[in-house]
Amino acid sequence: MQTVLFHSTIFGPIKSRRLGVSLGINLMPNDGKICSFDCLYCEAGFNAQGPGKDGIPTREAVKKGLKRKLEAMHAAGEPLDVITFSGNGEPTVHPLFLDIVKDVMRLRDTYYPEAKVSVLTNSTMAGKPHVAEALKLVDNNIVKLDSALAATFRLVNRPSSPNVIPEGVIEDLKQFAGQCVVQTMMLRGEWEGHRFDNTTEAEVNALIEAYKAIQPREVMLYSIDRKTPAETLTKVTAEELETIAQRMRAAGFKVQVNA
Repeated sequence: MQTVLFHSTIFGPIKSRRLGVSLGINLMPNDGKICSFDCLYCEAGFNAQGPGKDGIPTREAVKKGLKRKLEAMHAAGEPLDVITFSGNGEPTVHPLFLDIVKDVMRLRDTYYPEAKVSVLTNSTMAGKPHVAEALKLVDNNIVKLDSALAATFRLVNRPSSPNVIPEGVIEDLKQFAGQCVVQTMMLRGEWEGHRFDNTTEAEVNALIEAYKAIQPREVMLYSIDRKTPAETLTKVTAEELETIAQRMRAAGFKVQVNA
């Protein structure tokens, strides 16, 4: 089984194809995975690997670890474009997410005021007031919406709760109008006898309607770049992504393609 990629709370910096030089913050266990989705394409593997034994990091551990790393990078003159909440699951499920975001913003202002703070979130917790408050504080609130059609949404993202449906996610994301970036993974494949393809006309039309409701400041389209836990997925080509992007741009959206 493919397992977690990040074995520390502060990791990197790494070169992100979407964000630049990125220092990562993993608010989930260093030896397992906790997520409200169980996506077929997740680079950290399936949730079945378990949450591990280390538990989630404390607020103080995150603050001390980040301060130590930023001090060292700053002293060495290393560049930094972004500090990114990512890692072994969904960062917004951490019970002290808002407090940690405030700590990170203060440390960013001290050591790298020109750097951005980003959160990669699957959007499932966006309806919770403390999470929404935190996401409104950061520079890049990067929310996920891979499909606006329920069957594809459930097949690809596999939410842990049956109450998580695309209509509800879209409604929650409306509060970030003009403040969020919607990230959409374009892919096709098969899982347990069911085929899916979110590049079809019906899927793209549904996404465009969802974007109209959400009003993001930008849309990021991308496809598979690394090994995935489900081995029956197909990468969408750069040419296909650009064709889809042109349709979305024609509908009035700024679209970034990351092939």
